[in-house]
Amino acid sequence: MEVHTPSGNWRLGLALALLASVMWGTLAIALKILLEQMDAFTITWYRFLTAAAVLGAYLTARGKLPNLRRLTFSMRGMLALAVFGLAGNYVLFILGLGHLSAGTAQVLIQLAPALATVGALVLFKERFGRVQWWGFFTVGAGMALFFQNRLGEIFSRLGSLSAGMLLIVASALSWAVYALAQKQLLKTMSSSSVLLVVYASSALILLPTADPAAVCRLNGLNLSLLAFCALNTLVAYGAFSEALAHWEASRVNATTALTPVLTFLAVGLGSGLWPGRIPAEGLTPLTCAGALLVVAGSMSIALGNGRARSTGNRSAGRT
Repeated sequence: MEVHTPSGNWRLGLALALLASVMWGTLAIALKILLEQMDAFTITWYRFLTAAAVLGAYLTARGKLPNLRRLTFSMRGMLALAVFGLAGNYVLFILGLGHLSAGTAQVLIQLAPALATVGALVLFKERFGRVQWWGFFTVGAGMALFFQNRLGEIFSRLGSLSAGMLLIVASALSWAVYALAQKQLLKTMSSSSVLLVVYASSALILLPTADPAAVCRLNGLNLSLLAFCALNTLVAYGAFSEALAHWEASRVNATTALTPVLTFLAVGLGSGLWPGRIPAEGLTPLTCAGALLVVAGSMSIALGNGRARSTGNRSAGRT
């Protein structure tokens, strides 16, 4: 099979990958504030509805709407897994965010690509090189160091911190299911077709749990935040996909692993400008070191798979 070759314009690829990372890095902060006025299911429903409408209009204009009747029974099953996987990822992340800070949630969600890599190792018999093994264990060590001063609270009782962590881990696992299902679907469908079906189906599934009228109760700031969250997936994914056209997938994925660092920087800036709205993370040298280890491990997992085929869809796993 012919392998896609990047254009070689690495500067443009880097700029687009950084744009995607900034979008994801600031998303958790916007979601955290929006949660004060709107529930997780309604926020997610609006995000999926907007993404489905915009992407559907784009594919309709290009005459590239997916034909689901061509799919086999097994492929339809994979598509259902993808739908529930990504919908679960989005909802569980926001629910977990209700218990955690934005930076903590972003560090934990880095488990998603690690879990997907392990899944590919088991299900698709992909090779796991030394660099990836190092990255996998580095992520684990970074997580332990990041939460080292809260281990007693985590394991002694099921409090808000433990509940939030469990929800984010479940979100990461849900995305790994999505990513593995999508990897199979890409054999017969384009990534944009898969995403359109996933977005539209997820919006339909979440409709009974959503409160569409809640948007009428939002003030100007929260309306802007909802619009940002709704358009974030499309802008970030578009930037990520275009980055892949100009730069190697492993390097793009390694760049997007910087997302937690960008979240911490954004929280630091926001807490200085709006201390009543965005609380500071309260990082210590050890927690900073743990976060950096998690980022380094995620980058190693991505770069260690540089010669392997990419799923081309890490961005879809971002909430």
